[in-house]
Amino acid sequence: MFVLVVEITVKPGALDQFLTLMFANARASRSDEPGCHQFDVAQDRDDPHRILLYEVYDNEAAFQAHKATTHYHTFDSAAAPLMAAKSARVYTRRDP
Repeated sequence: MFVLVVEITVKPGALDQFLTLMFANARASRSDEPGCHQFDVAQDRDDPHRILLYEVYDNEAAFQAHKATTHYHTFDSAAAPLMAAKSARVYTRRDP
């Protein structure tokens, strides 16, 4: 399986708006995308502006399909100016 781990730092004063957008994207991904098996949103206990995403897809094609959805485009365009930093790493899930 295709695993994506994303670390985001949200700008000060933008956290509530960012989380509203992020939760809508995550929920739509889990409910509307058959290739999306998991989309977790986690918040750092010590710094609530640090967000971690853990996403699991059937394969890279399913992830590319995710990036083509309307809910992803809505999230991406609205959330980009709310982020101070973003990094992503791709993994292959080895545990069935």
